[in-house]
Amino acid sequence: MNKAIYIATSEQNCGKSIISLGLMQLLIGKTAKVGYFRPIIEDFKEGQFDNHIETVISHFGLDMKFEEAYAFTKSKLIKKKNKGKIGEVLDVIIEKFKLLEEKFDFVLVEGTSFIGEGTAIEMGINVLIAKNLGIPTIIIGSGIGKTLDELVDSLYLAYDTFKVKDVEVISVIANKVQPQNIELVTNDLKKNLPSSVLINTIPLISSLNNPTVQEIVNEIGAKVLFGHEYLNNQTGSYSIGAMQLHNYLLHLKENALIITPGDRADIILGALQANESANYPSVSGIVLTGNIMPEVSILKLIEGLSSVVPILTVEAGTYNISNQIGAIKSKIYANNTQKIETSIATFEKYVDIDALAEKFTTFESDGITPKMFQYNLVKRAKKHRKHIVLPEGNDDRILIAASRLQLIDVVDITIIGNKKQIESKVLELGLDFDFDKVAIVNPKESEHYEDYVNTYFELRKAKNVSITMARDLMEDVSYFGTMMVYKGHADGMVSGAAHTTQHTILPALQFIKTKPNSSVVSSVFFMCLEDRVSVFGDCAINPNPTAEQLAEIAISSADSSLAFGIDPKVAMLSYSSGTSGKGDEVEKVRAATEIVKAKRPDIKIEGPIQYDAAVDMSVGKSKMPDSQVAGQASVLIFPDLNTGNNTYKAVQRETGALAIGPMLQGLNKPVNDLSRGCTVDDIINTVVITAIQAQGL
Repeated sequence: MNKAIYIATSEQNCGKSIISLGLMQLLIGKTAKVGYFRPIIEDFKEGQFDNHIETVISHFGLDMKFEEAYAFTKSKLIKKKNKGKIGEVLDVIIEKFKLLEEKFDFVLVEGTSFIGEGTAIEMGINVLIAKNLGIPTIIIGSGIGKTLDELVDSLYLAYDTFKVKDVEVISVIANKVQPQNIELVTNDLKKNLPSSVLINTIPLISSLNNPTVQEIVNEIGAKVLFGHEYLNNQTGSYSIGAMQLHNYLLHLKENALIITPGDRADIILGALQANESANYPSVSGIVLTGNIMPEVSILKLIEGLSSVVPILTVEAGTYNISNQIGAIKSKIYANNTQKIETSIATFEKYVDIDALAEKFTTFESDGITPKMFQYNLVKRAKKHRKHIVLPEGNDDRILIAASRLQLIDVVDITIIGNKKQIESKVLELGLDFDFDKVAIVNPKESEHYEDYVNTYFELRKAKNVSITMARDLMEDVSYFGTMMVYKGHADGMVSGAAHTTQHTILPALQFIKTKPNSSVVSSVFFMCLEDRVSVFGDCAINPNPTAEQLAEIAISSADSSLAFGIDPKVAMLSYSSGTSGKGDEVEKVRAATEIVKAKRPDIKIEGPIQYDAAVDMSVGKSKMPDSQVAGQASVLIFPDLNTGNNTYKAVQRETGALAIGPMLQGLNKPVNDLSRGCTVDDIINTVVITAIQAQGL
């Protein structure tokens, strides 16, 4: 069951407040605890709050703080984007959303408002956020100033923009449509959009589209002279009181806002009297321009009236104020109960709320984005904190990664190296480093050195290892770090940034050894593609595995996949699909597939199969129409190291995919190898997956 819904607009001023308030009312009636989240909000002054958030939290009495309800202001987002740090933005958004998801039964997520940015840019940001949160979307468009074709085309374009990125759109709502065109718009949208998408059309409601007097006060900086208690009066239209009163009265419309110079006592008093008369429309307020105050006698007369509509005074002239008021886009404030109730009533009248509720409460995301995967990794690592040793303290990347790992507070760390040299390098690199939280160990100076020497000697003396050899090897950072893991002084080790794979893994093979049910150590990469995370194995360890070893690699990779939240559908890759191919390599893959089926009938597996048939649905169905794996494989097993290593690097370079790993499989305790060309992010990701392995997964 889905726990959230994302509200997105196709442009600015679509009136999404109606949808937000209506959905919140719907959710409050069906769900015990509802949260509200706006990933990006407009900038606000210190001491003030975002109006949308304040309105929703206060009106519905949500159990949450303002700070919980947003991730970034618009200006901070733009700064991050300009520096190419949109990934960091997504990390924070996901983290804050996940905290709300844990706290509440359902979270209503509201997208950006298209103010100050181009439509295409903001649309892209909304798609990116919805995709990385893994939640379905409702798209809203406005009918104001559009022909039927323009409205339908704009909504279809928005729908297609989300769908092409695999974001599920469950509903499209055309808002602010002329009442006589509701059926026409609805029918045309149904013709152009899939039947699975709910279509609703909401008419233009003037009381929601026009500002209140309070909004006008806020926007133009007016001073309120009278009528403070009626500032929530809804304006219907505005007009300038420039002609003589007897002519002006003929132009009054319902809920008129009157703009007139402050010395026009006739217009002021005539408007107040018209508001009381049953023969004229009501007046919502009066704006006095030119910084001119009415005569004292006029003010005294007004003070004596039993009730007075809001009368405002401003410094600017009539023309400028008229333009400013005409440009105001109405908002809904927390204290404007009438507008809130009108919004909710409008939503309930024109939206099929039962069908909508059923749609978003039964939706389940069938994909996982790289950011979602990385977030879940960190979350799981934090759940049962582990201690990871990093033997290569002389490498700058290791120190930078350790500094960042401290900031996210995910693991305990020991770095092996010379403490003075490391402290000097940290200072040189300008790192934020808390030496009280990171242990730095020089092997020969360690209190455990002699114990480690003796332990290694006892374990390896049958292999002609002398005590002198043991002493020399324990000065080696890889051996010392591995012994820390063996003795339980660390839960896992990550190395290889400055050492070969053999140097990193050999100590583990010598005395940590493989698990009882494993005869081979293998590896997997978590390949974080744009719309999914795939598991590639073995791309780092075994040059030319036998059929039995290949089968074991497949089983280990499937188990690793499942342990990290990826449903394993295993493709045993070869240059041929199905039964058509011949040759030793194809037969090896075919035999390995049969071994897996015999040992683990619970694993969905297909082989031999070509890469395109494994990952492309159309190709897979064409070549192997009855397969449960073809076209949707999540675990891809390569027949040899040459194929696997080159393929993972080609996919990584050509698609920009993030490759997390290699993660070693089959050892009794986790030791993982880095590439010597690894980045700081590679190190951090490998440390996190090592910590998760250490939890016993």
